[in-house]
Amino acid sequence: MLLRVSHRFSILHPPPKFSFSSSAVTKLASLVHSKGFQRLPRARLPRPMTAQASARLGRFAAFIASGVENDSSGPNGSLASSPSADEEEDISPSAGGYRVPPKEIRDIVDAPPLPALSFSPQRDKILFLKRRAMPPLSDLARPEEKLAGLRIDGSCHTRSRMSFYTGIIIHSLEEDGSLGPEKEVHGFPEGSKINFVSWSCDGQHLSFSIRSDEEGNDSSKLKLWVADAQTGKARPLFPSPDVYLNTIFDNYVWVDNSTLLVCTIPNSLGEPPKKPLVPSGPKVQSNEAQNVIQVRTFQDLLKDDYDADLFDYYATSQLILVSLDGTVKPIGPPAVYTSIDPSPDQKFILVSSLHRPYSYIVPCGRFPKKVDLWTTDGKFVREICDLPLAEDIPIAFSSVRKGKRSINWRPDKPSTIYWVETQDGGDAKIEVSPRDIIYTEPAELVDDEQPEVLQKLDLRYGGICWCDESLALVYESWYKTRRVKTWVISPGNKDLGPRILFDRSSEDVYSDPGSPMLRRTAEGTYVIAKMRKEDDDETYILLNGTGATPQGNIPFLDLFNFNTGAKERIWESDKEKYYESVVALMSDQTNGDLRLEELKVLTSKESKTENTQYHLQTWPEKKSVQITQFPHPYPQLKSLQKELIKYQRKDGVQLTATLYLPPNYDPERNGPLPCLFWSYPEEFKSKDAAGQVRGSPNAFAGIGPTSALLWLARGFAILSGPTVPIIGEGDEEANDRYVEQLVSSAEAAVEEVVRRGVAHPNKIAVGGHSYGAFTTANLLAHAPHLFSCGVARSGAYNRTLTPFGFQNEDRTLWEATNTYAEMSPFMSANKIKKPLLLIHGEEDNNSGTLTMQSERFFSALKGHGALCRLVVLPFESHGYSARESILHVLWETDRWLQKYCVNSSDKPGDPNALKSDETGITSGEGESKVLSVSGGGGKEGLEQESPHSTWRSSL
Repeated sequence: MLLRVSHRFSILHPPPKFSFSSSAVTKLASLVHSKGFQRLPRARLPRPMTAQASARLGRFAAFIASGVENDSSGPNGSLASSPSADEEEDISPSAGGYRVPPKEIRDIVDAPPLPALSFSPQRDKILFLKRRAMPPLSDLARPEEKLAGLRIDGSCHTRSRMSFYTGIIIHSLEEDGSLGPEKEVHGFPEGSKINFVSWSCDGQHLSFSIRSDEEGNDSSKLKLWVADAQTGKARPLFPSPDVYLNTIFDNYVWVDNSTLLVCTIPNSLGEPPKKPLVPSGPKVQSNEAQNVIQVRTFQDLLKDDYDADLFDYYATSQLILVSLDGTVKPIGPPAVYTSIDPSPDQKFILVSSLHRPYSYIVPCGRFPKKVDLWTTDGKFVREICDLPLAEDIPIAFSSVRKGKRSINWRPDKPSTIYWVETQDGGDAKIEVSPRDIIYTEPAELVDDEQPEVLQKLDLRYGGICWCDESLALVYESWYKTRRVKTWVISPGNKDLGPRILFDRSSEDVYSDPGSPMLRRTAEGTYVIAKMRKEDDDETYILLNGTGATPQGNIPFLDLFNFNTGAKERIWESDKEKYYESVVALMSDQTNGDLRLEELKVLTSKESKTENTQYHLQTWPEKKSVQITQFPHPYPQLKSLQKELIKYQRKDGVQLTATLYLPPNYDPERNGPLPCLFWSYPEEFKSKDAAGQVRGSPNAFAGIGPTSALLWLARGFAILSGPTVPIIGEGDEEANDRYVEQLVSSAEAAVEEVVRRGVAHPNKIAVGGHSYGAFTTANLLAHAPHLFSCGVARSGAYNRTLTPFGFQNEDRTLWEATNTYAEMSPFMSANKIKKPLLLIHGEEDNNSGTLTMQSERFFSALKGHGALCRLVVLPFESHGYSARESILHVLWETDRWLQKYCVNSSDKPGDPNALKSDETGITSGEGESKVLSVSGGGGKEGLEQESPHSTWRSSL
């Protein structure tokens, strides 16, 4: 749904890139104003090499032998108690304890994170929100309650494992784009963990929560603080030290410039309920009414009445109005409040809450939900809706909950509510017209006033972008056909009916016109920005697009006349070197329509080798001023090589991938490398859409703590994101030919990197996370000729364990039995002969990827004598976060790649092994020795060095 965009969460993070799609208006809001903004065996003796291979070895040695680091902690800078993957002594594969990867990987992972940014509502100040690196495992080890699909830290009534900021720096933003002197927010305890940073509507104050985790007291609970934006001086907001935030759902909101509405832990809460030693009875679920209820494999659900009581205990809040002068007023009864949303005129509040009966088969998002209208001082006005338990939402995509949904304030009116109601019972399989109806009504009803029908839709409602009484854009879409429509409506003129503005396929990225840019109103809401040109009476809007082209994304800004459909491109990203995209409108402080000649926007700019910096673009001269100077996060890889490559699979579908090569590498001079193939399939309805290019060749290579790109530092070629389109045209479902299309795509990608001479055909590893892990296992089962080994993290391998749909498959196991079975690598465990490393978080909370998926798959592999290894990470969820866990994952992965990819040997008779006269270099141990060099500097030179560490010399 389209949420009201609020200035209080205008936080930008440097690493992500912000682009907007017209098919998802909500994402426009959330992006710019987001809520919250063992050891290897000793090397074998090499086989005799050809003269040409020997010459290549010499050239490669010269290439990598310059400037090797001398680290006193060991050959690879590893800790003595935590050996890395390429030390000399053997380590038992089953040895316990956490390990760390080689220094060249560790240095990148431990690089200090860049700050997040937040601009004031008036765009005259900017916050730098300091962040820490990866948390220690002890943070994850904190007790947590798993209730109703949530994971809760009961000691502080928050979601568990929250990230946080460590400090707040304020800079003024001068007219010329320069930053004023640094001013640090101060006055709160040192070492505090900061969350929920928010601006007041007038930009004069900052609010935020702090906590400090100390055993045996209440300091781990969140307290609300406020700081003067001019001086940076902070103080507690509540006069009493015993008032704490409850942030299980919402946290707080500015009602006006001096008043906040806060979700707090009720003073009368007492101790948590104790689990009875003897249950009151058996656990019973019944479907005696014979209802058709199909649900996916949700996790962390309520199990019994005790769990329900615990959920109530932790999720219940008391709402309190508090002013900057310390005035405190509790409003409403304690309840499980999920959202609090003031009206633009600050007179009313939409209050959403959950209530019993709860469910044991669906998460809390489907619990009975009540939405009430209150005045801002807490007086009940009326009930908007009371929705029953929604256990029966069909699994078919585009199915929704019955009753009123997407209930929001119109951002262009003082206090008008709008919502949508389904006409098909929420079931996408039912054919009906209209399918959705949008309604609107004022907060204060007069004489039983009935809601007004704003628009009827034949597809599923996708959101509204509001401007004023003369203009709003309504979106609708349908997943099965990938159709997306954009309508222009005039909310205040009944005589002007809706008209189609755009009607396109959501898969066709080349036709994406972009999304309208939003401006901030005096009330703190966001609406479509209307523009005017000098000497022109026409009214325009700004369309901000990603600019997908066959050459890659080239973001743009168009001046668009919504009456005539005429477009004028007023800005476009550099096509040759840089990738730059528009993030936010910065000249939105004036009343009335904005002038093109006074336009100012914030952009993010980067290149293959230059990390993201923020710039101000001003009109009419289109001057660009850089306002940030973030250091390169991993200068040792600053000169890495990146290329967007194109190739075809055998059915003619155009494919693309991003090929990364280590700094200073040259395929002619240095020969083929071991290669890591890291992918994630996508489903499409057409071959043309599947072949379109997505992403930019000029985008900065962001390297996360578990990124495949880390192995650039170990001398690997990385094939990142090779497109693996699974296409189901017409009435055909994509997954009916999943294995065939998967293998065909992988074959085309491998053939391309081998043809280019950058990847050795017998030293290509495949890996992936989640659905990518599923892909990895399937490729080892059905295309073993392509890969030497695999690394699969947090995957699902047996689709009979997800019988009511998975990923983008919405048929059940009983409707598509053969598809489920053929897609499951578990069913083909007997075919997997290549080494496979399985990694999984012990506390995986993702739907479908239960930890037992890896455990049972490992048992199946082991039962057929496969070379495999299973690593289960204590306390970790679907994604890994603790430093100890991540470093161990990298150690495991590096060990696996060195042993089964870098040091893999060709097998006689392998039809895919390249001959020496085809490559100019001998395959097998001789070649691997070329790539098995280190900076150890033994008397025998290269033969005594260990795999790939010498890439450090050129990084």
